Amino acid sequence: MKKLITAFSLAAGLFLTSNMANAQQKIGHVNSDDIFVNLPEAKTAEASLDAFTKTKQSEIEKLITTYQTKLKAAQDKEKTISEANKETVIKELTAAQTELQTLGKGIEEARTKAAQDVSKKQSELFTPIQKKVSTMISTVAKEKGLAYVFDIATSQGNSNIAYVDGGEDITPTVKSKLGATAGTAKPAAK
Repeated sequence: MKKLITAFSLAAGLFLTSNMANAQQKIGHVNSDDIFVNLPEAKTAEASLDAFTKTKQSEIEKLITTYQTKLKAAQDKEKTISEANKETVIKELTAAQTELQTLGKGIEEARTKAAQDVSKKQSELFTPIQKKVSTMISTVAKEKGLAYVFDIATSQGNSNIAYVDGGEDITPTVKSKLGATAGTAKPAAK
């Protein structure tokens, strides 16, 4: 019976020890904004996206300029209407109105397409970088034996952390391993 009690006590002790070890899991935090702001690849991707967006804006501005030029020509034509040329001018104005409507629809379609293209380009440029950062955060967390890592970034409204006091900040290590510059983004409020 004594052996049974000893075995039971030993089993209970091991169980409690393992539960206490699980209860003391390490927690860390990272500021993904800080990483992205200082990551050369993210800066390059941002510049590329800006250039792409400006190209799309320029294409739309050309369409708008064409629309405005044709609208002004139609307005100027309307001022020349007289009894002698009334029938001819009305036909020309009707044709101009149809053309302006087509151009207007073309502008709206171009805007929609441009927004889709910019969104697609953004995804193409940033998804691999986000995946790389996420993978590195996981790697660093495993190296440091962290069970949980919270992202305290606030620029995208991602952070659900209202207060941080303690835990291990792995942002510098992740930045270092990714080759990001040493600058820092605005820290999350405590």
